[in-house]
Amino acid sequence: MSTSRIPCLDGIRCIAVAFVLLAHCNGTRYFTLPGRLGDLLHVGNLGVRIFFVLSGFLITTLLLQEREKYGQISLKNFYIRRTIRIFPALYFFVACVVTANSFGWIQLSFSDVLHSLTYTMNYHYDRGWEVGHLWSLAVEEQFYLLWPIALIFFGNRRGLWFALGVVVAVPIIRVLTWEFFPSQRPGIGESFQTVCDALATGCLLAGLRHYWGAPKIKDRCIGGVWVPLIAFGVLTLNYFSSYISISYTVGTTLMNFVIALLIDWAIRNPETRTGHVLNSRIFAYLGALSYSLYLWQQPFLNRASESILCAFPLNIILAFAAAIFSYHLVEQPFLGLRTKFRKPEPLGTIKREQVAASEPEPS
Repeated sequence: MSTSRIPCLDGIRCIAVAFVLLAHCNGTRYFTLPGRLGDLLHVGNLGVRIFFVLSGFLITTLLLQEREKYGQISLKNFYIRRTIRIFPALYFFVACVVTANSFGWIQLSFSDVLHSLTYTMNYHYDRGWEVGHLWSLAVEEQFYLLWPIALIFFGNRRGLWFALGVVVAVPIIRVLTWEFFPSQRPGIGESFQTVCDALATGCLLAGLRHYWGAPKIKDRCIGGVWVPLIAFGVLTLNYFSSYISISYTVGTTLMNFVIALLIDWAIRNPETRTGHVLNSRIFAYLGALSYSLYLWQQPFLNRASESILCAFPLNIILAFAAAIFSYHLVEQPFLGLRTKFRKPEPLGTIKREQVAASEPEPS
């Protein structure tokens, strides 16, 4: 399995978390964007969607590489690597907000804490602001749990057809939920079954690059003047995301695919000006910081709070300070452990020979 870093991914993460920061900061004390500009730059949902497509792409790429190199996928090692990557920072954050709650500085319910700890916040809609953003991490954790099993069960090629089926089915699920299950409407776009098409789109991108090859994709996909136009198209689709007749049917699906196209273009063109920016030291560092920054921005970017800690620009400074502390003192000490769980073990896995009968070899 390749351990080389894919170019531009950290830079794209930087843009995604910047969108979340901008959306959450807008409306806090001393920072309010005027009228239509505020509506146009309400890009928090777009930032999260970029994270989803990226996660689907990266995880599928790593799993396909693992099977190609070792002939198998180790669920045990995959789950251990994911646990080491995401649990320490999340549980440290939850411990801190629970402590703040015990001092009366914030207000959390028992359900808030329970759903935070169990990665089920995307099914808990009446929640405190400080932990509300954990819904997206719950979606990703549920994806990490289910997708490797599906890829092993179906095999590579059929697994990717399954991902395509998810992309087709989820818009139908969103519409049916809205029409026939009104009590579940608050969860549309957060519950796994109504949002996993973004992750599945990233899975499809990884599969196309793996089997079709980056050079062939390069000849058929976007480039040049189309890049800024398509980027503007993403912002336009995001602007209309509140129109459910558009977003629940085709709008969200189009947004996912366009994000995937832009990710593919960025990865293929690291030598362009955009590529140099995305791979620059500051963008790469902020991208690496994005997980901790996403965790810690929420308590400080509370537009309903009158606390000086939530007033601009102190709120941004504190969010970055907490994220840097978490990244260097909580995340980094654990990340080195993942290298011990790179190579699959023979037990608890399904080998290539076992799936060969149900999966055609790549041409």
